Amino acid sequence: MAEFLDLETQDAVRMPWNVLPGTKQEAAQCVIPISAIYTPIKPLPETTPLLPYSPLRCRNCRSVLNPFSIVDFSTKIWICSFCLHRNHFPHNYQSISDDNLPAELFPHYTTIEYEPQNERPISQSIPPVFFFVIDTCMIEEEIGFLRSGLSRVIGEIGGNSLVGLITFGRYVCVHELGFFGRIPKVYVFNGAKEITKDQILEQMGFFLKKPRPATGVVAGVRDGLSQESINRFLLPAADCEFALNSVLDELQKDPWPVPADQRAPRSTGTALTVAAHLLGVCVPGSGARIMAFLGGPATEGPGSIVSKVLSEPIRSHKDLDKDAAPYFHKAVKLYEELAKQLVHQGHVLDVFACALDQVGVAELKVAVEKTGGLVVLAESFGHSVFKDSLLRIFQSDDNHLGLSSNGIFEVNFSKDIKIQGVLGPCASLDKKGPLCSDTTIGQGGTTAWKMCGLDKSTSLCLIFDIVKKETPDVIGQAANDQFYFQFLTYYQHSNGQMRLRATTLSRRWVTGPGNIQDLIAGFDQEAAAVVMGRLVSFKMETEAEFDPIRWLDKTLIHLCSRFGDYQKDSPSSFVLSPRLSIIPQFVFNLRRSQFVQVFNNSPDETAYFRMVMNRENVANSVVMIQPSLISYAFNSGAEPALLDVASIAADRILLLDSYFTVVVFHGSTIAQWRKAGYQNEPEHKVFAQLLQAPLDDAEAIVKERFPVPRLVICDQHGSQARFLLAKLNPSATYNSDAPPMPGGDVLFTDDVSFEIFLDHLQRLAVQQ
Repeated sequence: MAEFLDLETQDAVRMPWNVLPGTKQEAAQCVIPISAIYTPIKPLPETTPLLPYSPLRCRNCRSVLNPFSIVDFSTKIWICSFCLHRNHFPHNYQSISDDNLPAELFPHYTTIEYEPQNERPISQSIPPVFFFVIDTCMIEEEIGFLRSGLSRVIGEIGGNSLVGLITFGRYVCVHELGFFGRIPKVYVFNGAKEITKDQILEQMGFFLKKPRPATGVVAGVRDGLSQESINRFLLPAADCEFALNSVLDELQKDPWPVPADQRAPRSTGTALTVAAHLLGVCVPGSGARIMAFLGGPATEGPGSIVSKVLSEPIRSHKDLDKDAAPYFHKAVKLYEELAKQLVHQGHVLDVFACALDQVGVAELKVAVEKTGGLVVLAESFGHSVFKDSLLRIFQSDDNHLGLSSNGIFEVNFSKDIKIQGVLGPCASLDKKGPLCSDTTIGQGGTTAWKMCGLDKSTSLCLIFDIVKKETPDVIGQAANDQFYFQFLTYYQHSNGQMRLRATTLSRRWVTGPGNIQDLIAGFDQEAAAVVMGRLVSFKMETEAEFDPIRWLDKTLIHLCSRFGDYQKDSPSSFVLSPRLSIIPQFVFNLRRSQFVQVFNNSPDETAYFRMVMNRENVANSVVMIQPSLISYAFNSGAEPALLDVASIAADRILLLDSYFTVVVFHGSTIAQWRKAGYQNEPEHKVFAQLLQAPLDDAEAIVKERFPVPRLVICDQHGSQARFLLAKLNPSATYNSDAPPMPGGDVLFTDDVSFEIFLDHLQRLAVQQ
């Protein structure tokens, strides 16, 4: 596994297959698709230089000069590794030689970043824009929590960043922050109606002082608007801090009367549409973020997810399966249109949904994912999950998110590879070409994607197609056995400058009957598990009557029968190479995870979990699929423990990290000693240290993660122990023959244990 981590450090890429099958038929036999998980702006090693000039591109296929290009120093020509086109070096490269190479040709700089100095200077580019859209249909206590959370971050927003504010309930109120001593104004729109861009221009007085242009699109200062009219709604944070704080201090519950048997009228869809129109008019093409703070379900106007009548429940997974959710498809259609508009404008939608009830994250998913937005789900605006996550967005210390904007992601490959599509936070730019496969998955049918918002852990899953049908001859294979991939990410860095990152990879391909050992040697189990997780989530959302458990089981059985070592029909002879030995465990945990098991989760929660997995890197996604468990005891320090009920002991503390929740679990004896206060006595200093160690480790996990996980501290046999028990392998259940270990535990479940699962897998794999 270490060599795959080294490759990821250098190129930010993890591939399930690092030695590739050479033909279409052999690729199909590999079961797990030929794919890559790429983190476009993962921080580079400190030794990698930032190049202050524009990249050199192939005149034929537009790929960028890279270490795999063939260079003829005598004639000053380079041959493109993708299309084999011969290109002349420009005049400023005339001094290159074997001993005098530009950085982009150094063999170890396969990933390099350019920041051309002739680009638009920072002073002229539009600073970051944060547009707060705040729900006021909440109890006073929640409004108070939200107010204090926002007050904490207003001081953290960069002084030149622009800030705007909308509050909404039954009506949508756009606040004029740039009133400068005059009476503050609020523009009010009816939340029950659809609002167009023209109505916004008309009613918000953009053309009071200068006439509207007769033709063309009105968009920003360049196209028809005065800076003064924009500054009424979007002001630098340093100038409007007082105005913003005074509006927040006076923030009150929506005054519209609500009968006891009804839900509050909440016009979420209209509020987000107004915000998108206003940003499209004022700052198109800038790195703007709409940050929506939602405290309940949309019940008014476009985008409603439920009626106002309280006796009517909000849609569940069962309703969606039976097509018995009357508002769902209409709301999704609205947010699909909103996503298109935001992608066109280059803007991002972030959602902070804090309520005990559902708020409509399942419907909003399409708009958040296509714009690369962030999403946080918590029970209340007073919860640390919300408050700390919001603060992380604006922090500029070592743990900053590295928020960037206006990204365009392009790919180029050797002629025998095509792209089926991308699973992740991006939107297709419909750039068709010979590299597009006939079959599409996710955002397919294109070789370029828009990434309106991206950060240093945003990751895309690319699914490829091998198009070679015939078996190549052995001589040809020996001469050229490499496939080349190039990923180009053009984006606006958080310092305002445009950058281009180019990653060029080469992977060996093999073919013929003796290639199985080569394929196994290049198999990355963690990357394979994450690709399967993203694929199964995508299929569950897009394919009717799809059975995820059956699909995962079939995939695993085919994989084991193809790459396992066994005698036919003899389960006891079945052996998996160490390169494949953990994949059954990953699939076992994926089958039981919240991505596949929707029982006991609302559609909002399921959408949230899938959105986070669809944007995270391999290391984080693996923790979501198979949580890590660390054990602390007197006689041993912190050590990894099996994710099994057998790991529970009375004199142990367990630390479970399942990404969304971090659990510190005290065994029954430890809990009794803690309640007796032994840790406060000087002679029991070692016990105090034992109690503190898992808390320090949990704190470290919480500090560097986004969204900030929920921290649960519980005792054995306590009610919150369920957070740990639900994730453990049920090797000892209430109907097991053997009694549990003294001080141990049993699980009250009918789920099969991993041992039984593995037993069945071996039996079925050797029958294939």
